[in-house]
Formats: sequence, C-alpha cells, structure tokens
Amino acid sequence: MWWHVIIELVKVQMSPKHYFSPFVPSLPSSLPSSCLSLSLSPFFLLHAMASSSLKHHKSHSLNGFTTPSKRTKLSFISDSEIQSEFSHHDQTIARINNGSFGSCPQSVISAQQNFQLQFLRQPDNFYFNTLKPSILHSRSLIKSLVNAISVDEISLVDNATTAAAIVLQNCAWGFNEGRFSKGDVAVMLHYAYGAVKKSVQAYVTRAGGEVIEVHLPFPVASKEEIVSEFRKALARGKENGKKKVRLAVIDHVTSMPSVVIPVKELVKICREEGVDQVFVDAAHGIGCVDVDVRDIGADFYTSNLHKWFFCPPSVAFLYCRKRGEEGKGGDLHHPVVSHEYGNGLAVESAWIGTRDYSAQLVVPAVLEFINRFEGGIEGIKKRNHEKVVEMGEMLAKAWGTNLGSPPEMCGSMIMVGLPACLGISNDPDTLKLRSHLREHFQVEVPIYFRAPVDGEVDLITGYARISHQVYNKVEDYYRFRDAVNQLVSDGFTCASLCN
Repeated sequence: MWWHVIIELVKVQMSPKHYFSPFVPSLPSSLPSSCLSLSLSPFFLLHAMASSSLKHHKSHSLNGFTTPSKRTKLSFISDSEIQSEFSHHDQTIARINNGSFGSCPQSVISAQQNFQLQFLRQPDNFYFNTLKPSILHSRSLIKSLVNAISVDEISLVDNATTAAAIVLQNCAWGFNEGRFSKGDVAVMLHYAYGAVKKSVQAYVTRAGGEVIEVHLPFPVASKEEIVSEFRKALARGKENGKKKVRLAVIDHVTSMPSVVIPVKELVKICREEGVDQVFVDAAHGIGCVDVDVRDIGADFYTSNLHKWFFCPPSVAFLYCRKRGEEGKGGDLHHPVVSHEYGNGLAVESAWIGTRDYSAQLVVPAVLEFINRFEGGIEGIKKRNHEKVVEMGEMLAKAWGTNLGSPPEMCGSMIMVGLPACLGISNDPDTLKLRSHLREHFQVEVPIYFRAPVDGEVDLITGYARISHQVYNKVEDYYRFRDAVNQLVSDGFTCASLCN
C-alpha cells in the first residue's frame, strides 16, 4: 500500500526542479521504516530514476551523453539568468581568463553546499549511504560524456596534475621493477603544463628514464607542423632501436601558449611506432573541445571538470583504457594509500581520507545547468569557440598584430599578439604587465612571452591568452582593447614597471 508513495517520491525526484537535488522531500510520518529506508536509498533512487527516464522520455545523444529531448524543456536559459548564475563574480573585473580556474554557477554551488551540509549533519550516514553511490553516479555520467566502454575506466581525482602523478608513478614502477630498461624514453611536448613537466622529472627521470621534449613552433600555422616535430622526437627517442619509448605525454590543449593539439593523429603515430603507453593530458578538455576517448585511442586521458565543465574546484576524471584491449593499462594506484588500496583505482580514488568530496558529487547538477542552454555542451563549446575567435580577431586588428594559431587550432581560448612597443622581454615582464592590467584597468588576462629566435628583432614577443565562457560580455574584451591602446598611447613599456 505504500508503493504509491514511493512512486510519487521518484516522480518528484524526476521533475526538473528536484531531479538533481541531494535531498528528498518529506514523507508521511506513518510511512513504515522499511519503506522509508528503501525510498531514501541512493541505489534505489538512481535505479528508479534511470528506469523511469528510459520508459517515459525519448532522448538524443550529445557527445555520447543521452539527455532528455527538447520537448521536455520549458525554455532555454536567458541572458539575465546567466548573469544571475554568475552574480558572485567580481563585477568590476573583465574576467577573460576562464582557462586558469574555470567558473561555477550559483545553482551548482548550492548543490555542493547541500552535500557539504549533509556530511556535516551526519557524517556516518553520508559516508555509508550517500558518498559512494553518488560518486558512482558522477562517474557513470562522465563515462557516457566521453564515450568510455565501462564505468570502471573512469576514476575521479582532484585535478589533472593528480592524474598525471598516477600515470607517471606507474611508469616509474616499470623502471624500478625491471620491466623497462635504464635509458628508455618518455616523450612529452615542450609546452606541457609546468607541474606535469616537473612530475615527469620526479617520477621518470629519477627512476632512470630519459625525457625527450617535442619543441613546437609558435605561432603555429598548421597541425602538420606539430605532427612533423612529434615524429622527429619519437625517432630521437628510439635511437636506431637501442631504446624504447615507454610513454608519450600529449596535451590535448596546451596551456601557455594555448593551441589545440591533433591528439588523434599523434596517438595513431605512437601506435605505429610501438610506443608502449600514451597519456593525454587534457586539463582543458571536457567542455572546451570534443572528447571521445575511444576515438582518440590513448591508454590514459585526463581532464579537469572545474575549468570548462562548470564544476567547483577541484575535480577531474582519469580514463584508463580497460585491459584486454590494445595497449596496456598497468597496475595503477592513487598516490595517497588508503584502506581501499588494492580495490582498483576508481575505488581507491573515491576514499583517500576525510576530506571534502562535494566537488565530485555535483556532476548531475552541472548537467542540469548545461542542458538549460541550446544544444547543451555542444552548443556551449561551439558558441564559445566562435566568440573567442571573433574577439581575438577584433583585438589583433585593433593592435595591428596577429593570432597565435589558425582559428581551427583553438577551442575556447586563443592567443593574441600584443603590440611590440610594450617591450615584453622576459617572463617576469609578463607577470608585471598582467598585474598592471588587473590593478589599473580591472582586466584579468594571462600573458605569454615568446622569446625571439635566431636574432629576430621588432617582432611580437608578448601574447595574451583570452578565454570565452558563457558569462562573458563583449564589453570585457573592449575594456582590454582600450587598456592596451591607452598603454601604447602613453608610451608605456614593461621596463617602467617595478619588480
């Protein structure tokens, strides 16, 4: 007789307003405890919601993720609603640097706070009845988004740097355990993220491996330039068959300078050249560029969820291709050893001590937010790309400079040359100029120093990396344009700034 109450509960949870809420509505006080326990079980709710969705909703696929059809939407998000979702941003700042720290809408922050309160209210119940099934739910959604074969291939970790440590630790064990020979090689891009480059030194070099960097041109004119340099690096790594390339670390989107790398082509080359394992570091991947891990074909793929996927800091996923397929996954473990050690990387990563796991639990709320936009995540990526190219071209025209790459080689970030007269002559100059723009013009944007090559003079040595996310307005970029024009008009140079 109580099943109708439970069914109504599931219907409430399935509604647009409550579907992703971590709380359930109040039930009649006369409801038997057995039913109450069942109705509050995350496993039961997830199963019931999934079953109901399959039975009653026609769906379509967005980047591998099945979402409700447009007929279930009341309306798409409005400009005023977008601004409300990000009203906690400092409204005095032209924030055109989403690439560094990402952004999180208010509705997702609220969902996170609800999880945090649940834990603080009753930690034991949260740990035993909410945490693990909720993390599994997030992993399942990510598995569909990136087109993995099995949820077992998806682990949630703090960030892409943690994922790199997991993969590189495994590589170091290969040397320590004698599976690899001293002097065997790891190849990575010269523009790899600084922390990842240091992780390669910490794990691979110290274990006896050699590291070869792929030096890429910048500005870059075509993906063929990258492919050519990568082939040369692999050839150096094998050294006429005397050595083996055990690991290739490939960025999907380099951070500074920002360029979209042709990862699928580079992975294919690695397979042809007998590279043992391929790790794609896509800190800027999901939500910024297309991610299909089966199509890319790497052994490992990681992406932050807090940069372009609207999660709060900090959370990332690490995909490890299932054993038995082409490639070798290896025996991976989280660097922090917990009680779950030996139960698989995904389980180990889900409990590494008492800490705040709420960022890993809000993936359903993020998808609810994303699906308020026309085209969902695909629509957001397309509009961000088009807008950042438009703004980049506007800035380059205003300053008489150029872009750092063709539009097709950027995602939601693009490099724009700064006027040479600003006198950017080293890395410290970029930090001083960035601070100056922030403090005097309320513009937040990172700057990259491009060292002159072979005696080049009077060329562009400074590039700004601009981002575009849904909250940005054209006025943000006009402010940046006008700030640089003012500096040029005033005869400003970086040499005039104090350290």
